Amino acid sequence: MPVPKRKDWETTAEGFINRWQFPNCIGAIDGKHVVIQAPPNSGSVFFNYKHTFSVVLMAIVDHMYCFTVIDVGAFGSCSDGGIFARSQIGRQMDSNELDIPPYQQLPGAPEIGKLPFVALGDEAFPLKINLMRPYPGQHLCERKRIYNYRLSRARRVVENAFGILAARWRIYQRRIQLQPQNVDKIIKATCALHNFLQKASQSAQMTQTNETVNAQESAISLQDMQ
Repeated sequence: MPVPKRKDWETTAEGFINRWQFPNCIGAIDGKHVVIQAPPNSGSVFFNYKHTFSVVLMAIVDHMYCFTVIDVGAFGSCSDGGIFARSQIGRQMDSNELDIPPYQQLPGAPEIGKLPFVALGDEAFPLKINLMRPYPGQHLCERKRIYNYRLSRARRVVENAFGILAARWRIYQRRIQLQPQNVDKIIKATCALHNFLQKASQSAQMTQTNETVNAQESAISLQDMQ
């Protein structure tokens, strides 16, 4: 999985505005708990709030359901916000090491000025210069509801990517009974192979609709962060 360059982010942003109508977007970000057998003599280090043992897969996904950047191996006992803050993705985003393109005007809105490129997260993620999340609360004005809908629609690609991953690799259909360091290697390998198959597919959209239907329900090893 190559380290993305500025040109790669720009290609992803173009894909998001053409396919999902969300400008200045470099990807959707989310994390999953990968359930494992309790490692010996590990105490509660890997024990999460869902009462299972896990390591965490954090990922940024592009508009075609491919993993752009992943971070694997965080302890399941860490909080959602803490996992992102301590992850390589979070640290590099804060220190501007991801080679994200410079600010750019939104299409059709030059009066707003230039705005940063952002990754899209859900309510579990903090609001940052290069990280966008939905407006909180339920009683929102129409403008904010439309924005939340657009963000949720574009951010759904990361959920679909996890669903396709679980449908393709049946090791995610059960608790993984390996040492954590070997689980990390399996996760990285399946993510890289997932990208290869997505790019080789004639129709990524058809792949998504056909394979994701039952994946979320049957993926025993992949649990939501929230």
